[in-house]
Amino acid sequence: MKIHRMGILGRKMGMTQIFDDEGRVIPVTVIQAGPCTVVQVKTPDACGYGAVQLGFDEGKETSFTKPLRGHFARAKTPPFKFLREIRLPAADLAAYAVGQAVGADIFSPGEFVDVTGVSKGKGYAGVIKRHHFSGSPASHGSHEYFRHGGSIGQHSYPGRVFKGLGMAGHLGAARATVQNLKVVKVTPGKNLLLIRGAVPGPTGAYVVVRKAVKRTRAVPA
Repeated sequence: MKIHRMGILGRKMGMTQIFDDEGRVIPVTVIQAGPCTVVQVKTPDACGYGAVQLGFDEGKETSFTKPLRGHFARAKTPPFKFLREIRLPAADLAAYAVGQAVGADIFSPGEFVDVTGVSKGKGYAGVIKRHHFSGSPASHGSHEYFRHGGSIGQHSYPGRVFKGLGMAGHLGAARATVQNLKVVKVTPGKNLLLIRGAVPGPTGAYVVVRKAVKRTRAVPA
């Protein structure tokens, strides 16, 4: 069964630490979660599926293409740099309207969330850094072969390299999701979320925060 969950767009502000009531250190990521604006509400009758399109981080109108300008003008909202859809069942769409503001108060402390972003780009990397290969033995007789990938195939059969073989290549700068992160603190006035643990991407990167798909039951903070 597919679980639909509301979410919000935001920006990763960085990491810090806070102390709980017992004096224990909790590493948290600070996310500016909104305020977001509903740009479009997609219904199953009109679009074939239900979703709420959110916009975050206003930009200059001259920086957008003509189709996007028309899209925002139709919604009578400012143009936004970050635009994403949150899938929702048809029954939940009635709670949202174009132009409505969505803030960090949709989450509560103790709740679990899934955070999606683009991981840090690490350029061209070898097999040890990219795939955690152990490397070759560095004993006597080994020369210039300590961090190589080793053999990549067999003899005449199959006579080719299998797809998906771990090799050197581009690392990072890919969509990534970290699941089951606990919301430690919510500051609705400043639209800040303090989430335990690390989330994908560098400081300043856009992220999508959704209610967790696996751990849906909130626990006391």
